[in-house]
Amino acid sequence: MAKAFAISIVQTLRERGHQAYLVGGCVRDLLLGREPADYDVTTDATPDEVMRIFPETYAVGAQFGVVLVPVPEIAEDGNVSQTKSHAIEVATFRADIGYSDGRHPDAVRFSKTPQEDVERRDFTINGLLLDPLTNQVLDFIGGQKDLQAGIIRTIGDPGLRFGEDKLRMLRAVRFAARFGYAMDPATMAAIQKLAPQISQVSRERVRDELTKMLTEGQARRAFLLLEESRLLHEVLPEIEAMKGVEQPPQFHPEGDVFVHTLLLLENLPRPCSPTLAWGALLHDVGKPPTFRVAERIRFDNHVDVGVKMAEEICRRLRFSHEDTEQVLALVNNHMRFAQAMKMSESTFKKFIRLPRFDEHLALHRLDCLASHRDLGSYNFTRERIAAIPPEAVRPKPLLSGDDLIAAGYSPGPRFKEILNAVEDAQLEGRLTSSADALQFAVREFPAQKS
Repeated sequence: MAKAFAISIVQTLRERGHQAYLVGGCVRDLLLGREPADYDVTTDATPDEVMRIFPETYAVGAQFGVVLVPVPEIAEDGNVSQTKSHAIEVATFRADIGYSDGRHPDAVRFSKTPQEDVERRDFTINGLLLDPLTNQVLDFIGGQKDLQAGIIRTIGDPGLRFGEDKLRMLRAVRFAARFGYAMDPATMAAIQKLAPQISQVSRERVRDELTKMLTEGQARRAFLLLEESRLLHEVLPEIEAMKGVEQPPQFHPEGDVFVHTLLLLENLPRPCSPTLAWGALLHDVGKPPTFRVAERIRFDNHVDVGVKMAEEICRRLRFSHEDTEQVLALVNNHMRFAQAMKMSESTFKKFIRLPRFDEHLALHRLDCLASHRDLGSYNFTRERIAAIPPEAVRPKPLLSGDDLIAAGYSPGPRFKEILNAVEDAQLEGRLTSSADALQFAVREFPAQKS
């Protein structure tokens, strides 16, 4: 639907006497035989002209020549609706003038030539135009040659392109990783020189770009390129600190903490949730500062230290509260699987009640495969979960605080201790009724006389 609608926009603009083409990532993906995530149109029509031709238009960036034309959505009853969530970006040919903030042009000058518009874009593979009515490709910057050769190269001088938008440095790394392309030497040299300037980019934009690297299927290569480009030192120095930190060979024959972490990233599932990906990246972040050698290499309290470091990283990169909680839970619980076979029934059931436990299990599997490759605890946990009826994992409580008050107990902190003990006994099958639970509480926790 989006492709057909984008083509119809091009056709309508042409019928009104304007130039119009598909542009950017959608052209790149079409030439690579991939399904584009979205479609963009470029035209010599001004934003005002575009909005007159397409009345249902959102002027989200009209000052920069960009408007959104919503894709019609047909409901089951045949009604047609349009929303901003699914739209075609229509941008006027332009030349950008100055980038004082390292992101937005200070001013734009609308142009009448597609070549001038292309020359202000980021990379050659993203600077191709396609006439969808004739399937003719317009290539003013050698993009097709770089697509065929597998090269990420800026359009024009890399220093200027990265100076216009510092985030392009991270995007270069992401595209090189995603497509398995080589980085043009001049482009890489410019990134290495300008890497400290990535601090000028908003933390949210950095976070989103890193998340894409982690979840697009080539996370290991992305982080190797981040390290080579010197961007890793700027955006995640805690990960760079893992390099050269040795591990006990009997548990980690694969090598140091950085090598181990990269192996986890290499084996991330596809698709992969952002929280699992970040959990895999940060699960051992506490090892470098806790490294010591006694009779063997040790990382005392690396989980507790890692949780605090992961929390700082999530705060720094402006993660949502919900995502932060899950990432921290993954870091905090990743070592508990080693005790799974020894856990009591109640402890095990409470363990698997962790929110999104499937991610905890997936992280443990990745951790094992990236080290000793012993999946004993993983398989045991899966089998034990399968053998427990769901209602036995979260049974209805046999006793409440009101029940304790009715039995003569005074409300207070002791309630939690009593109710936890009752729940443990219930989870272990030692208590099956409310009467038994109350009798247990009275016996084990006599009411204190006032």
